[in-house]
Amino acid sequence: MLRFLTGLILLGCTAGALGDGFPPGYPVRLPAAGAVTLPAVSARPVPNGSTAALAGAITSIGIDSTGAEAQSGVPVTVGQVFAPGDVPRGAGLAGKLDDGTGVALQIDAKARHADGSLRHALISFVMPALKPGQRRRLSLFKAAPAASAAALTPAILLDKGFGADVSVVLDGQAYQASADALLRKGDAALWLAGPIATEWLLTAPLTDADGKPHPHLAAHFAVRASGDRARVDVTLENDWAFEPAPRNFIYDARVRVAGKTVWQRAALTHYHHARWRQVFWWGAAPQLHVRHDTAYLIASRALPNYDQSVVVSEAALGALQRAWSGPKTEPMGVGLATPYMGTTGGRPDIGLLPGWSASYLLSMDPRARNVMLGTADLAGSWSAHYRDQATGRPVSLAEHPYMTVLGHPGDTRNPATGKREAFPECAAADACKTPYQHDASHQPAFAYLPYLVTGDYYYLEELQFWAMWNSFMSNPGYREASKGLLKSDQVRGQAWSLRTLGEAAYITPDADPLQAQFRHMLDANLDWYNSQYTHAPDANRLGVLTHGFALGYDKNTGIAPWMDDFFTAAVGHVAELGFTAARPLLAWKIAFPIARMRGPGACWITGAQYSLKVRDSATSPFYTSIGQVWQASNTPAMREMACAGADMAQLLKLQVGEMTGYSSTTTGFPSNLQPALAYAADMGGKEGVEAWKVFSSRTVKPDYANGPQFAIIPRQ
Repeated sequence: MLRFLTGLILLGCTAGALGDGFPPGYPVRLPAAGAVTLPAVSARPVPNGSTAALAGAITSIGIDSTGAEAQSGVPVTVGQVFAPGDVPRGAGLAGKLDDGTGVALQIDAKARHADGSLRHALISFVMPALKPGQRRRLSLFKAAPAASAAALTPAILLDKGFGADVSVVLDGQAYQASADALLRKGDAALWLAGPIATEWLLTAPLTDADGKPHPHLAAHFAVRASGDRARVDVTLENDWAFEPAPRNFIYDARVRVAGKTVWQRAALTHYHHARWRQVFWWGAAPQLHVRHDTAYLIASRALPNYDQSVVVSEAALGALQRAWSGPKTEPMGVGLATPYMGTTGGRPDIGLLPGWSASYLLSMDPRARNVMLGTADLAGSWSAHYRDQATGRPVSLAEHPYMTVLGHPGDTRNPATGKREAFPECAAADACKTPYQHDASHQPAFAYLPYLVTGDYYYLEELQFWAMWNSFMSNPGYREASKGLLKSDQVRGQAWSLRTLGEAAYITPDADPLQAQFRHMLDANLDWYNSQYTHAPDANRLGVLTHGFALGYDKNTGIAPWMDDFFTAAVGHVAELGFTAARPLLAWKIAFPIARMRGPGACWITGAQYSLKVRDSATSPFYTSIGQVWQASNTPAMREMACAGADMAQLLKLQVGEMTGYSSTTTGFPSNLQPALAYAADMGGKEGVEAWKVFSSRTVKPDYANGPQFAIIPRQ
C-alpha cells in the first residue's frame, strides 16, 4: 500500500517559505483533511472592518468573525490558487492585515504550473484577535523565501490528553478505530507540516474487541493541530474495490472526542462503495467565515469567467439556507443534489459549477458556502467510491485497465496478466440497494471548488473518486482500457466527465501519482477528439460531435445543440486550465455556436432549439452549412419569415427578439448556450465577438441573480 502513497507528504514551511520537497519512501497512509469548520452564521453582512486588499497584493482573504464573543489566537487554514507567474519558484509569501500588521504564514505548496510558479497551496496563519462581528482581510504579497521550521509532533497533542475515536455496533458486535492510538503508533502521514498547523492523516480498519478487522469498514482521520486546539476530521468508508461480497450495512455509529460523544446515529444505513464525513474540534472551534477574492479566483483561470456584475439575490441565498435541513443533509444524504441524477429538465446542479457553487463564488456568502461544502461532503453517499486495497488510493486505470461496472466479466480479462479485473458481485441480489443513482450525463461538479478554497484532502479525494469512476464505468473495449476514453457516453456525459477529468489533472498535487494518470487520460481523450474531428480531413464542417449517441434525434439525423454546447463549454474550461491540446479542439468546436448566431441562411432566434437536423437521413452525408441545418430544422412558414421579426415572434408566441427554448429561465436552452458562446467570443476572433453581440441583443434574458450556474461571459 505504502509505495503508491509515497510522496504525498509536503514538507512544512513557515513565514512564507514554499516547500517543494517530498521525502522519497516516506510512509504515507490514507487521508482526509480539512480547513476551518463553519458554524452557523448570520445572513446579514458583517458590519465593520476593511474589505479591500492592500496595494500591491497578489490577492487577499477575508476573515469574518461570526462569534458573539471576542476571540484570540484563532487558527485559520485555507486553500488558495495562484495564476501562473504570480509566485515564482523560490519565492515566498508575506501576509499583512488591513491595518498593516504582519502575520506569519505557513505555506504548504501542493501543485505548480509548468513554469514552476505556485498553482495551489494551503495557507495557515493565526488571527491574533477578532472582535464580535469584526471583518478583517489578509493581503498576500510576493516575498523573499523564509527558512522552513519543524512541524509539530503528535506528542504535543497526546501529552495534553487528545483523543478521538469512531465506533459502530453492527449485528450486535462493536467495532472501533482510534485516532490517538494511531498517533501513538506513529502510523501517520502529513498533509500540513509546520509550526502553525500540522495535520496528520491516519487510517485503520474498524476492529472488534479481539482486534479482528471488519472486512469492509475502515476509518480515516485527519487531525490538524494548531496551538492549543485541533480539528478532527472523521470519515467512515465502505468502499474497498475488490473485497468480496460488498453490501450495505446498518449500524449504530458514534464519534467521541476527548472521551465525550460529539455525534451519534442509530440504525444508519451505510451504502456500498460510499463514505460519510463529520468534522469536530478538540478545544474551542473558531467562529469565523472565510471569503476569497472572487475576481482573483476567476482571473487565475482556475474557474470560468462568471459574470461578476451578477449580485446573487437575497431570495436565492435565503432559499439555499432554508433548503439545507432534514435527512438529506445528514450522513448518507445527498444534500441539494438530485438523488436520481438522470432526472430530466433544468436544475441547479448542472453546469461547469452547480448553482450553489456559482452563487458562492459570486457572493462569498456563508449560506451558499455551507450548502456547497455540505453537498460536497455528502457526495460520498453515492456508490461511486472504489478504493484499491493494494494502494490505499482511489482505484486507477493504470493499475487495473480492465475494471468496469459495465459489460460481462469476460470483458475484464487483462491480457497482460491473464487475470480478470472485475469488481466482486454484491453479497446478495438486494444487498446493494440504494435510493440514489449516479451517472456522468447529469453529474454535478461536487468537489473541485471546495478543494480549491479549503485544501481539505477529503474534497481532493472526492474529485479523484468521481474522475476515476467516470473513466472506468464504461466497457474496457469502448474506452480503450487504460486510456479512459469518454467517447462512448452521451455527449453531455462526455462533457461533464471531461470537465471533472480536467479539473483532477489540474489540481491534484504534483507528488500524487494519480496526477500523472489523470493527465495521461486527459491527453488520450483530447488526442482522440482532435484526431477524429479537429485534424480529420473528413470531419463535418459544422463543428458538432457526431459519434456515439450524438445522433439520437429524428431517426439518427439530429443532434441536441444544448448537449453539444455543454461539451464546448467543458473544452473551453479545460483549455483555460492550461491544457494546450484542448485549444485546437475548442477552435474547431466554437464554429457551431458562432454559426447559430450569425451564419448565413440561419436565424439566431432558434439558435438554442432542442434539436437540429444535421443530415437528410441516417446514411446521408452531413450538411456543410448552418443554412442547410436551419432550413431542414424549421417549418416552411418559419423559413419564409424575416429573422427576428414581428411575424416570427407571433408565430412562435414570443416577444420580438426573444429566443426559443425558455429564454427567461436560468437553465433554459439559451442559458445552456451562453458558456459556449463566451468561449467562442474569446477564441473566435471577430466572428466570435459578433456572435456574442447578437446573443446579447436578445430581448428576453434570465435573471442570473436567482441561479448563476450559466452566467459565464467572455474575458475580452
